[in-house]
Amino acid sequence: MNTTIFKLEDLTFSYPMGEPVLSDFSLSIDKGQRVCILGANGCGKSTLLKILAGLLVPQSGDFSAFGNKINAAALKKDAARSYHRRVGYIFQDSDVQLFSSNVREELAFGPLQLGLPKDQVLSKVDDMAGQLGIEKLLDKPPYHLSGGEKKKVAIASVLITDPEVLILDEPTNDLDPRSQTWLLKLLRGLGAEGKTLIFATHNLELVPHVADRAVLFGEDHRIHADQPVRQLLSDTAMLQRVNLVDEHFHTHPWDFE
Repeated sequence: MNTTIFKLEDLTFSYPMGEPVLSDFSLSIDKGQRVCILGANGCGKSTLLKILAGLLVPQSGDFSAFGNKINAAALKKDAARSYHRRVGYIFQDSDVQLFSSNVREELAFGPLQLGLPKDQVLSKVDDMAGQLGIEKLLDKPPYHLSGGEKKKVAIASVLITDPEVLILDEPTNDLDPRSQTWLLKLLRGLGAEGKTLIFATHNLELVPHVADRAVLFGEDHRIHADQPVRQLLSDTAMLQRVNLVDEHFHTHPWDFE
């Protein structure tokens, strides 16, 4: 049985008037994997995540998802809606993602776009708010919330449509330690349920608690390693070569049990 969700072969992507961010890039990700994308700033991590999320389309190469070829034509109208129903994306900056007048409307937006009846949507909103502990935020405008609260709402607005894949760009940015712990427990739970998780982060000390596979980018925009997380993080010399850590790097395992 083929469990591959994403398959990228010889992809090239560049922004207008810019050098290629990805060149002859190949990668595959299987169902249920928890994959962390690592690398220094500007190496192509966010671009890769946006391609996987169907927000960017590569200029050349082959990209398939769920067994179907993905290109500009495959990401229009109903096809795009179906794709984004299966693949949820959490932006690094929650302010980019949140746009409704209050949290209740924010959570309801996705299910309403799927055509669900209003009473069912309202029930789903209440259930999701309860699961993530944000019931007291439902009537508040998103722009009045703290950074951690905004992140919770952004995640809830994606999880409410029950995507098969969850993609997160720098998910712990601007979060206090308590919010980081909450987020990592949530991601671990989603992984245990069989969700495919793909995320990029600079927070190396937290990676082993969520991911089981790490893909390491170099500053040349190419993959330098694709290994089990703990094996990759133990190779300090390689991490230094790609300018991800300095000579003082060491990890502190945190216990979230």
